[in-house]
Amino acid sequence: MAVTLTNTLVIGISATALFDLSEADRVFRAKFAQDKDTAVREYREYMLAKEKVPLKDGTGMPLVKALLKLNKHQPADGPPLIEVVVMSRNSPETGMRVFQNIRERQLPISRHAFTGGESVVDYIEAFEVDLFLTTNVQDAQRVVDARTSAAAIVSLGGVCG
Repeated sequence: MAVTLTNTLVIGISATALFDLSEADRVFRAKFAQDKDTAVREYREYMLAKEKVPLKDGTGMPLVKALLKLNKHQPADGPPLIEVVVMSRNSPETGMRVFQNIRERQLPISRHAFTGGESVVDYIEAFEVDLFLTTNVQDAQRVVDARTSAAAIVSLGGVCG
């Protein structure tokens, strides 16, 4: 029997809003500036080497944790009240570090889309996302323009990127 999400608030969140990936982003940008042809491969190698290194919470983590706590009020035989889907332009290989940190924190997050550089907007409808949380202004605008979901920018100090 298929799970229905009719009464579930589905939150899509970028990996960079869930976890602080600013260091990894700086590494990628530096590698990309040096050599565009090898940057993706070198970034994957970097992320795999750091797979077991804990990540700091991203700006959206407190909200996600609070929302997931609402599931303790769900009916025993019903769908969850809240479901969180991690959505990222990273590749599945680089996402291993994110998965590891989700497991370490025992977050009840099992659905994800790692698009390998493509926009996550095409996945919003397929995952039935009601609200997309991101730190990237352009991604939020693409979601709003697609009219499939609401989008919010989560950042500290009003700086997004």
